[in-house]
Amino acid sequence: MAELGELVGEFAHHTVAQTEAIMRGDARTGNKHADKALAAFDRLRSHGDVGRDALATLFAHSRMDVRTAAAALLLRYKTVESKAVLQEAAKGEGLIPFEAQEALKRWEEGTWALDPE
Repeated sequence: MAELGELVGEFAHHTVAQTEAIMRGDARTGNKHADKALAAFDRLRSHGDVGRDALATLFAHSRMDVRTAAAALLLRYKTVESKAVLQEAAKGEGLIPFEAQEALKRWEEGTWALDPE
């Protein structure tokens, strides 16, 4: 489905743009891109597991921020694969490893709720 590919591309694009905005200290722009990435995820989710599978293709993306963002959102649906992506990212230092650590912590605590159904 071309639409799914476009949505995955939007998600990746806005995730990268969010990271770059945050790194230059522009939280307002970062938040706008975060909202757009989450909107793409919501549209992917509206396709059910087919949409989630499409997003999971980003587990192999060249950028760690894109991989971890997709993995954090797909922990319930693709638990083993998502945890592997997040555990690898969590080994580093900086913003993205910290976010990976936090996603894993929330998952283990049972408070994770990014994609409940």
